[in-house]
Amino acid sequence: MVKGANATLTDLSDDVGSVIVSLGWASPTGEGDADVSVLLLDSSGKVRSDGDFYFYNHPVAADGSVQLLGKTPTANGSEDRISFDLSAVPGEVERIVVAASRYEGSSFGELDDVRITLADAAGEGLLRFAVDDADSVTAVIFGELYRRGGGWKFRAVGQGYATGLAGLATDFGVDIEDDAAAEAQADADADAEAGAEAEAGAGGGAGTVAAGSGVLAGPEGQSGAGAPVPAGPVPVDAVPAPRRPDGQAEAVKKRAARPRTAKKKVTLPATVKKTLAENDSWKTARLFPVSALKSDRDREMRATSVLLSVMAQVPEFSRRLTAAFGAPAGRMETFTEVSLPHGDSPRRPDGVIRVERAGKLWTALVETKTNGNALKAEQVQAYMDIAARRGYEAVITLTNDVALEGSPLVDVKIDRRRKHKVALWHLSWAEVAHQAQMLIRHEGLGNAAHAWLLQELLHYLQHENSGCHGFQNMGPSWVPVRNGIDDETLCQGDARALEVVENWERLIRQVCLRLGGELGQKVLPVQRARRGTDPKERRERLADQLCLDGRLQAELRIDGTPGVLTVGADLRTGKLRTAIDVPAPDQGYPLSWAKRLVRRLEQAPADLHVETLLDGAGPGPRGTLERLRPEPADLLPKDGATQITGFRLSLFKGMGSGRGNAETGFIRSVDDAVHRFYTTVVVHLDAPAGRRRAARQNAAASAAG
Repeated sequence: MVKGANATLTDLSDDVGSVIVSLGWASPTGEGDADVSVLLLDSSGKVRSDGDFYFYNHPVAADGSVQLLGKTPTANGSEDRISFDLSAVPGEVERIVVAASRYEGSSFGELDDVRITLADAAGEGLLRFAVDDADSVTAVIFGELYRRGGGWKFRAVGQGYATGLAGLATDFGVDIEDDAAAEAQADADADAEAGAEAEAGAGGGAGTVAAGSGVLAGPEGQSGAGAPVPAGPVPVDAVPAPRRPDGQAEAVKKRAARPRTAKKKVTLPATVKKTLAENDSWKTARLFPVSALKSDRDREMRATSVLLSVMAQVPEFSRRLTAAFGAPAGRMETFTEVSLPHGDSPRRPDGVIRVERAGKLWTALVETKTNGNALKAEQVQAYMDIAARRGYEAVITLTNDVALEGSPLVDVKIDRRRKHKVALWHLSWAEVAHQAQMLIRHEGLGNAAHAWLLQELLHYLQHENSGCHGFQNMGPSWVPVRNGIDDETLCQGDARALEVVENWERLIRQVCLRLGGELGQKVLPVQRARRGTDPKERRERLADQLCLDGRLQAELRIDGTPGVLTVGADLRTGKLRTAIDVPAPDQGYPLSWAKRLVRRLEQAPADLHVETLLDGAGPGPRGTLERLRPEPADLLPKDGATQITGFRLSLFKGMGSGRGNAETGFIRSVDDAVHRFYTTVVVHLDAPAGRRRAARQNAAASAAG
């Protein structure tokens, strides 16, 4: 589409009761990002209340009409997806504005391939609009959905705002409080040490809710409008807190030392209470027992039944798993071992999901595999055909494998002559566990029984006998590729190297899910690819590079950290390296930088390698933390004139040799290396400077107010 053009959704597809809108962008450095927002407008062109503003700290509408699904990596960068159930949008809402904003003084002109796409409930792309003239603006309206003649249309807008998210929200009637005076006072009072203390007190990660006040505080003390829903990624120039109605102007409570949720939300403690058992041989009675499972068929049947049962009882959890597949928000029922006619003999999918809303049914067939068993293309094809004939909307596969962009797990043929379209979606058991952990540990649920049910599900999935352990095998090519690298016989173009690269990408995606579930923060792999590069071409290029230098590389972006975490596996030396680059502060002296860094790393491992990064002057001084602790000045260049741009922190460890997930396996060693590096090194580092300043300003503004 071109700017200003519009399209009627029903002209593009018959299946637009719900749609998925995706906002995407790419960055030359792989670090550029933005946050999406949605505004529901009435006939006056304004929000009915601040609750019609959906953003990182208010991602879900109570009626299911809007749900921000979060970020997913793409070949060129990342993509934010939003699920709209258009049949559930209140009748007085006439327009839905879809926008995004940048933070820390960044603009959209620094990003490539800024775009919005729209897909129907079956996942088929319907339209695309590229925003080519964003330039120096910090917020952009990408497009809008609006009612016309009883249906919905989409308009490509592409309007920029130099005033960021706050200016955009104000234009549409979101009530904004003026905190300028308080922020000015915060700047006058804050110095370097006070800023460090404010940062330590503010903590990192998800936002908090001042219970009873109606104010949402995002990460690093930022505030925004909306209902008390836990936070996601946060812009520094976020929307100030909405004005409280008369009689509710109570003081904003000081931020807690760790993320918390509103009082009505229930989360379970990370550590269990002291057991009353006499000894360790006594096992707690579990709602979903695992010990009796003997065969793969038993595991598949039990895992499917357990998961679908919990989904039917915990709507917050089921929406997390099905909204991205086009399922509406409604009454859900789930079934197992259903018999459906197909040719001469009936077929029995592992499960069926049905959702009812406004008298309409959404149905998905579920095919499950455990213990690393692969999907059978013939079986999935049969379910696709059955779903098409019976008017079902989707087939969902659920295995330990991780699907890659542009590389389906199974190839199925879709009969384009059929009017009814069926979408094929995939879930990994690791993603199911991640969503359960995010809800029960970090974001909370509205019901204590729901939290307990999810806890029991998580116990089941993590049990060694469940078979639901996520990606756990580097494949049959792992050993031949390692041997070929050792004896220098692996040639470019070898299909086995491509298989190893694909499985490495699956492993990194799973590492992100596990770490993100533990931290309650977004952890995403960074893809540094040239604009427009096809995912398959990118993997082929990485496979050729593996043949040349014997290395696998990946980068992870974690909210609230000063840089990108890199993970490297050197198959020649059998070493894993985890590292992060810490930028030099804007102010102060190099010696004070070095001393502060060493002081912050007081609890880090003694074998941590620290290297000084210099501006175009080659490698700088380096040494282990053990040697640098008494002499931080050894990190400074001898000439004293070369500009220091930052410091690189690295940990090395031996990598597992096996292809599986055993104690000595490669997969376990990578997972352990990333976890150790984050928990022993990254947690001690300062947050990005822009967010520290925002924390000081908001803390001072709260005290002044």
